[in-house]
Amino acid sequence: MSLLDMIGPVMIGPSSSHTAGACRLGLVAHHLLGEAPRHATIGLHASFAKTGRGHGTHLALVAGLLGYAPDDARLPRAFEEAQAAELDFEFRTVDLGDVHPNTAHIELHGEGQQVTVQGSSTGGGVILVTAVQGLGTNFSAASPTILLRYTDAVGMIARIASTIAADGVNIAALTCTRQTRGGQALLSIELDAPLSPQALAFLAHWPDTNWVRPLPKLMDG
Repeated sequence: MSLLDMIGPVMIGPSSSHTAGACRLGLVAHHLLGEAPRHATIGLHASFAKTGRGHGTHLALVAGLLGYAPDDARLPRAFEEAQAAELDFEFRTVDLGDVHPNTAHIELHGEGQQVTVQGSSTGGGVILVTAVQGLGTNFSAASPTILLRYTDAVGMIARIASTIAADGVNIAALTCTRQTRGGQALLSIELDAPLSPQALAFLAHWPDTNWVRPLPKLMDG
């Protein structure tokens, strides 16, 4: 058992580790959108829907969408900050099936970009992202991560891994899902260090690649 398990994460707001987790789920969507958010539809499942307001879940999710960390002093004012930032948002109660009870489904829109993220707060401020852009995944944002959506083709994962190796970065974990053979695929790669801007640009300009997003480490320790 770690110290984090016993005392919980550093955060602002009600003393619930799931509040920190909710904020980090919002942060994932914020970074993956890649531009200023303008509208968010947030579906809350099971416990998140039933107890979210008492635990500050709603505030934390919106704070994350604005780019605020769990220990940001602006978190309790997230709704007012969202209004100032011209971010409209709405919450809905949803049934996402057999998933963790503290799960949110986020649809986030900017001026020209859109992203959907589904993930769970599993306790102690820890999260697990289970879907991005409608495709399954499995990462925690505890280390730098890149996500790529591309057209499935022979050798794509090997080419991506070679690019990462050439950048001097080691792969910690990798998850790939695809709609069908030759269809759209989503690759999430957790790394020991962030990729260089040059490596990211190289990946983004491949003909088969249509979406690349870097995600910074969102967990302490």
